[in-house]
Amino acid sequence: MQKQRSLQEYLALSGKGMMMGAADAVPGVSGGTIAFITGIYEELIFSLKQFGPDALMMLFKQGPAAAWKHVNGSFLLTLLAGIIFSLATISRAVLFWLDNYPELLWSFFFGLILASVWSVCRHIERWESNVFTAFVAGTVVAYLVTSISPTTIEVTPLFVFLSGMVAICAMILPGISGSFILLLLGMYTPVLMAIKNFEVFTLSIFACGCVIGLLSFSRVLSWMFSSFKTTTLALLGGFMLGSLNKVWPWKYTTAYTIDRHGEQIPLVQENISPLSFESLTGQPAFLAYAVGLMILGAGVVYLLERFGRRSEV
Repeated sequence: MQKQRSLQEYLALSGKGMMMGAADAVPGVSGGTIAFITGIYEELIFSLKQFGPDALMMLFKQGPAAAWKHVNGSFLLTLLAGIIFSLATISRAVLFWLDNYPELLWSFFFGLILASVWSVCRHIERWESNVFTAFVAGTVVAYLVTSISPTTIEVTPLFVFLSGMVAICAMILPGISGSFILLLLGMYTPVLMAIKNFEVFTLSIFACGCVIGLLSFSRVLSWMFSSFKTTTLALLGGFMLGSLNKVWPWKYTTAYTIDRHGEQIPLVQENISPLSFESLTGQPAFLAYAVGLMILGAGVVYLLERFGRRSEV
């Protein structure tokens, strides 16, 4: 599962990490989707699974170099550096687009995720009954999850820790957005603001929760891929398809909430047509631009797939 890489390939890998970080910053889009369509998903899950008692024994008996190789440390560090750099820099741009041009941002990711469904399903050679059932189940689960209304809750260290555990599991699942899970828990804005303002204490607690959740859940995913790969692919494809409910560009807000800074933010939203959007909100639907960005998002998936296969990173 581990691969030898050149400097150029590591630079490309860091770029994939940056794309994962950018995707994870948007509530409704999963960094796991980017990992899958760029061809590094299975290696990522396998590498995370390597952390455990065996890695500790190797560290003490054979030294840091052997343990580093065992967990595929260079791969993970490069990817993590790209993700962190992206989150630290692109989070500001994401906040700007979500505040000012949400329809255009959602349109791009709608096209990206829709094409990602095709990207996953094309790897399934035979659609047997259990495979089709897994696909439908994934679609229904993701649709129901994205239909839940977000909540608001007091931000405490314990809840920040638990939010990290839950959200990181979603972040490595294609189609299930970790940032949307944070939104449901009422933790999306606090976490994003902590990143933006570099609040070390909050970020440290959140990171600890992420590490524990990631190392635990990666073992489950690795087992699923090794034992039921085709069914797992169908399930992930269903997750992506069902998540389109969240990233539909045109939404009408039916309920608001007030955040801790006294600002009004959307709480409950309904998907509506572009024409209804214009009549209900009095704002332009940007339909032509939205369609163009959907096509662009789909094109990005196609190019990433070709690049991923060619470089075999």
